[in-house]
Amino acid sequence: MKQGSADGVEAPDPVDARLGARLAELRAERGWSLGELAERSGISRSTLSRAERAEISPTASLLNRLCHVYGRTMSQLLSEVEAEPALLVRAAGQPVWEDRSSGFVRRSVSPPHTGLRAELVEGRLGPGADIAYDRPPVPGLEQHIWVLEGALDVTVQETEHHLDTGDCLRMRVWGATRFRCAGPETVRYVLAVVLP
Repeated sequence: MKQGSADGVEAPDPVDARLGARLAELRAERGWSLGELAERSGISRSTLSRAERAEISPTASLLNRLCHVYGRTMSQLLSEVEAEPALLVRAAGQPVWEDRSSGFVRRSVSPPHTGLRAELVEGRLGPGADIAYDRPPVPGLEQHIWVLEGALDVTVQETEHHLDTGDCLRMRVWGATRFRCAGPETVRYVLAVVLP
């Protein structure tokens, strides 16, 4: 169900919006195109696209077909989108994780939520720190790297980019990546992660 707004444009129902985002996320996790999902589910590409964008409210039949394809019950799927994420995350409540072996510190500025496609992460790499990833967690993941302090070398597949303070690199990740502190001081950067 759509909700009206002051300017006359109807906003999607919040539950439908979270459900659509979760459906898109499940498809992206498997690396499927809309066409591949249409073949697997028997649902048209246009209907799938509209459901993922919350332009329609999915029927129980449609959800049942998708649950079958994704190997989960409807209760499981709906429980993943019931809770509204926190709008405000205080600095003290932002989880910090440290990889002591590589010298990488990661702060989840806006922790991920299954109903949302983007998150912000603060990264810090000490002098000489070097981290390599052989693949992205989700193929086609979009990332924006904005250096706040220091210098960072980022290799995307086989292309190396040197970023100084204030520089921003936007990339879509399909293969290996590498992050290396490029200076004598710790590099601090913001990483915006956007699911496809």
